[in-house]
Amino acid sequence: MQAQATDYPAKPITIIVPFAAGGNTDVKTRLVALQLSKLLGQPVIIDNKPGASGNIGMELLAKAPADGYTIGMGSFGPLAVNPSIYPKINFDPKGMVPIYLLEKSPLVLVTPADRPFRAVKDVVAAAKQKPGVLSIANAGPGGAHHLSAELFEQSAGVEMLGVPYKGGGPASTALLAGQVDLMFEQTGAALPSIQAGKIRPLAVTSPKRLSSLPDVPTFTELGFPQVQVSNWMGYVAPRGTPKSVIDKLSGAFVQAAAHSEVKDRILSQSNELGGGTPADFAAFIDAESQKWSRLVKERNIRIE
Repeated sequence: MQAQATDYPAKPITIIVPFAAGGNTDVKTRLVALQLSKLLGQPVIIDNKPGASGNIGMELLAKAPADGYTIGMGSFGPLAVNPSIYPKINFDPKGMVPIYLLEKSPLVLVTPADRPFRAVKDVVAAAKQKPGVLSIANAGPGGAHHLSAELFEQSAGVEMLGVPYKGGGPASTALLAGQVDLMFEQTGAALPSIQAGKIRPLAVTSPKRLSSLPDVPTFTELGFPQVQVSNWMGYVAPRGTPKSVIDKLSGAFVQAAAHSEVKDRILSQSNELGGGTPADFAAFIDAESQKWSRLVKERNIRIE
């Protein structure tokens, strides 16, 4: 018997997080879960199922009962990018039922302080002078760091040398050590090094300037309106979950996200609050999927 909003939830709820414990998505989801538990009157359990850039956790979610007692943390990679770059995935992202968009995380193009680049135009000029020579770090193929670079290269008509690392931490370490020329980094992660003068910000991928970096222009301002990227996250349920349950969960997520501890955590990292209805989130996922599948095809990006 499917759950209905009148008696839901009558037992603990599990949120599958398709990434490792201790990471950004995990920490935020645990903060949200604490508030959800208070609001819904039931324990909310976090189940970390990392692997294959989020695909393993999403596959488990897709196979879970559609009763609202197992939901998942869905994000940029598994829901919008992975279907285009992996030769095979064992779940249908379009079959997931969107619940709530928690946050959008813009990126910033940065360069070590000892590099000569003072503006994006300097990077473009250098890249055109020596195609394929400027090095740009990323946290692995198919991630927001990598795809931001691909989008920028396409928009500016340049080619750079992409250098993949096994995660954002190693990529950032290489940047700080001067082993690479550039990197699209999560803004919150880059801020301490920017403030310490170790790296220089050149442009942000958000639609508007960020309050944490008010003097740093957007790519749109600089003539590259296509370069708008956010490494977003939200919550989804298996196909067939009753609308009454989705609506109740959505309402609870709205309240949980408005709690000061959750809200402050998001804003302190220079991220943008999500929000909106399940329908809004569905439209957002669809637009993101179309955008990135187009880029992946045009740039011939694959993970074998």
